[in-house]
Amino acid sequence: MDPDRLLTEAWAGLVRDDPQVDRPPAIGIAGERGHLLSRLAAEDAATACVALALMAAGNLHPLGNGSAPSLSVDRAHVAAAVRSERFFRRGDSPAGAGFAPLSRFWPTSDGWVRTHANYPWHRAALLSVAGTGPDIEAVGEALAGMKSEDVEETVFAAGGVAAAVRTEAAWSAHPQGRAVAAEPLISHRVVGEARPRVRHPARPHLPAAGVRVLDMTRVIAGPVCTRFLAALGADVLRLDPPARPDLGRGQPSDTLLGKRSAIVDFGSAQGTRALADLLAGADVVVCGYRPGALDRFGLTEEELTDRCPGTVQLYLSAWGHTGPWAGRRGFDSIVQATTGIALMESPADAAPGALPCQLLDHGTGYLGAAAVLDGLRRQGRHGGTHIRRVSLARTARWLTDIPRPSARESPPAGPDEEDPSPWLVELAGPGGPVQVVKPPGRLSEQAIEWPARVTGYGDDRPAWP
Repeated sequence: MDPDRLLTEAWAGLVRDDPQVDRPPAIGIAGERGHLLSRLAAEDAATACVALALMAAGNLHPLGNGSAPSLSVDRAHVAAAVRSERFFRRGDSPAGAGFAPLSRFWPTSDGWVRTHANYPWHRAALLSVAGTGPDIEAVGEALAGMKSEDVEETVFAAGGVAAAVRTEAAWSAHPQGRAVAAEPLISHRVVGEARPRVRHPARPHLPAAGVRVLDMTRVIAGPVCTRFLAALGADVLRLDPPARPDLGRGQPSDTLLGKRSAIVDFGSAQGTRALADLLAGADVVVCGYRPGALDRFGLTEEELTDRCPGTVQLYLSAWGHTGPWAGRRGFDSIVQATTGIALMESPADAAPGALPCQLLDHGTGYLGAAAVLDGLRRQGRHGGTHIRRVSLARTARWLTDIPRPSARESPPAGPDEEDPSPWLVELAGPGGPVQVVKPPGRLSEQAIEWPARVTGYGDDRPAWP
């Protein structure tokens, strides 16, 4: 597919039902293809997701004469940005989280299954189903005697994460695959008649300056969304629970760039009060937990809409927002396995493969950022509470629907050893400097930059400045 057409279609989905937007702002895409080796149009899709977020930023923040700012992005920079966790370093050592030993593909009696066991509680669920200790050979022997879908269901029932490796056709015929196919890439709904919000940003040259974003996300997709909003000037505060930490206390992370980070127990009286104060001051609420996981804390969509009229709410999920799997846990690698991507990227007669980056996470994150920025624009013009939705599974469907490169243009997928140094920057962090990938894109000829310091996990107060 022509990349301009791909981006035009994504833009049409973002701004649909808004008669005041007639055509997308222009954006320059520099560089040649060849940075993300894949049998799918992974590089074009990644570039389109980043470009869409930049276009939404430019549309939110016109210049003084009413025209859109000039926008541009480099393909090589996008390729580094969607693999940013690989290049995050603390001192001389890599600091990004990789896959745990039990997060992998396993042969089963009728095919393959993919598991995710990076978190201790998901690891425990997998081992309870296998009935073994953590020895890889023992787990493999146990799973080899089971059917893929039985592993999928029993691990999920135990509180873990696993997925049968399916073909694209099998996923399309699956009830959840059909549900996802019926959803838009980026959904939009307006509730109520709240007045348009007026912002008085301290840094008016940045599109999201003056916007307060309450970030209740973890892993990659949600944090990518909110960190890009932070790079565009938003005040982003991430909240995490004390019981199931995502990182070590005080640890810097690729997912914390541009943000503040606080630990809040929503179930305590103090945490309930802190959450109420934060919601009262928020312009944007981003939820990336499994659907229903926060309901007991008064964070259902309906309750948030009542408590926070006039906000933009973004919901990110793994499996879509309708269908029998809407409430399931999931991660990028798991969704790749189930939607047919892992088999598409597999060498002949070999184990299932993977995309050259966690594109479903990163791509969905940038789509989410575009949705938030477009929601802010609409809210500022028309009022109301704007609810947007994106999901890894719907991004996967979008990717697999894009016409694929010809065999001559599509080398076998594999790690790319391209030097990322042109896109790296050193920032101050707790305990010393960290090296990170710069945020992709330029607005009015100015490179987008991270704030100069990276916070440590849980090191900040749960309050707006």
